[in-house]
Amino acid sequence: MEDKELLKQVEAKAQAWLDGKYDDKTKDEVRAMLANPDKSALIDAFYKDLEFGTGGLRGKMGVGCNRMNIYTVGSATQGLANYLNQAFKGQKISVVVGHDCRNNSRLFAETVANIFSANGIKAYLFDDLRPTPEMSFAIRELGCQSGVIITASHNPKIYNGYKAYWNDGAQIIAPHDKNIIDEVGKITSVDQIKFQGNPELIEIIGEEIDAKYIANIKGCVLDQALIERQKDLKIVYTPIHGTGRHIVPRTLAAIGFTNVNHVAPQDVVTGDFPTVSSPNPEEPAAMAMAIKKGEEIDADIVMASDPDADRIGVVVKNDEGKFIILNGNQTCLILTWFLLNQWKESGKIDGKQFVVKTIVTTEVIRKMAEKYGVGFYDVYTGFKWIADKIREQEGKTKYIGGGEESFGFLPYDAVRDKDAPASIALMAQIAAWAKDKGIKLYDLLKQIYAEFGFSKEKMIYIVREGKAGADEIVALMKGYRENPPATMGGSKVVIVKDYQNLTEKNLVTGEVKPLDMPAKSNVLQYFTEDGSKVSVRPSGTEPKIKFYFEVKTPMNGVSEWDKANAEADKKIEQAAKDMKAM
Repeated sequence: MEDKELLKQVEAKAQAWLDGKYDDKTKDEVRAMLANPDKSALIDAFYKDLEFGTGGLRGKMGVGCNRMNIYTVGSATQGLANYLNQAFKGQKISVVVGHDCRNNSRLFAETVANIFSANGIKAYLFDDLRPTPEMSFAIRELGCQSGVIITASHNPKIYNGYKAYWNDGAQIIAPHDKNIIDEVGKITSVDQIKFQGNPELIEIIGEEIDAKYIANIKGCVLDQALIERQKDLKIVYTPIHGTGRHIVPRTLAAIGFTNVNHVAPQDVVTGDFPTVSSPNPEEPAAMAMAIKKGEEIDADIVMASDPDADRIGVVVKNDEGKFIILNGNQTCLILTWFLLNQWKESGKIDGKQFVVKTIVTTEVIRKMAEKYGVGFYDVYTGFKWIADKIREQEGKTKYIGGGEESFGFLPYDAVRDKDAPASIALMAQIAAWAKDKGIKLYDLLKQIYAEFGFSKEKMIYIVREGKAGADEIVALMKGYRENPPATMGGSKVVIVKDYQNLTEKNLVTGEVKPLDMPAKSNVLQYFTEDGSKVSVRPSGTEPKIKFYFEVKTPMNGVSEWDKANAEADKKIEQAAKDMKAM
């Protein structure tokens, strides 16, 4: 009965698209779905509206209210425009619009610019694809009130997305997120969307912003003499078909590196991502061509950015000389340590600085902050919360750096989102520093763990597509919340943090205390007696439930590296079984 009722509702929504002011091609595709005896595609395209969440939109491209197309993008933009005109009433309002390499991204970006201009808002539209962090930079540089980037980050090629930013260059948070969502919710008809742009209010931008963005990264160079000594450092870089293609090599050249080697097939800018199944630098398959190039030239370091160039992938040689991908926690550790070390050596640390990480990122960074005598903050997953902490501390304490386990880092405060070009530039400096001292980056990583305590991390996710999958993820979170595991990886669970209810419960004493966080979030964390941590949350942008494992094992010096890793692997395997994630 429920299936019949759902199909009836879906068919009514599809009919509304046939009756509305939608283009003929769209209507033809809707008719084809209605005529198909298999209604699964129709249901998936129309069973719900693609929701404008706190991060914007993300979904598969195609026809329907649950798909990324000019109409769902248009609805989001009209709602955002309406809110901007309310929030900045009486002011001249401007926005930056950018996009990545994905199919339809230019179309969507031009649609967004047209709608803003039709609503009396000036739109600075990039002339071509650009990194997400450069769009964030441009908001601040041009004094805009908002910005939009069309990207689905590292999702597979069938996806696209829409991320909205505020006047500080950061993704929107409260109260603006809820207010914008409310305004988007008021767009109930295609007739409410002003698609006809005003060319006088659209200004094309490009090279002038590129030059200023690169100059800001160059201004963060910590030791120019070091780069000069190691300017021939063998670097391999791949943009994985994305927006880093021009900006990253230019940035590395600007700061003094002369030996940057390309992965030619992946320099081709295309949303089809022909050389990878998933354009994600976390995936070994996506890094295979770059690693092969690194082996061919005996590179000192191999690096990548994802399609919108906000995430950084780093590959280094291990003890056997084999190239391995650092996980996001390890990359974050090395970048944070180097910044702290350089700031300390230059006498810039006086206790009025801070670093920040997300709650699912390694706790070793907390130890680093304590030892270096700087402030430390733990924030929710998502760089908008790191940006929020920078905004909160502005004029009080100085931001040094911050990152997350999902390959994102921000090494300066000119941008308010994760920044692959700047992070790649910093990692190249670190590789030069290590080579200057005659050590490998892999050795540096070991030394960091020996000094601050060893941990090993792994993220496992379960994919559940469609409505049935979404319901299953809800049920899984309910089960974890109501029946927390007693042990994890062989160690007793002693603390449970529930960010949905903002409570921290000590399972030994029974004490419950509130969590001091800026909002509620559907995240659960379990802490064990041995200091290990497991975090569970549904993805906000993909049909996944994610498990973040961080286990602690003893490591008394770099000589115990292999032993610590082997013990940690066993703990992670057991913890994953305890969470039924395997």
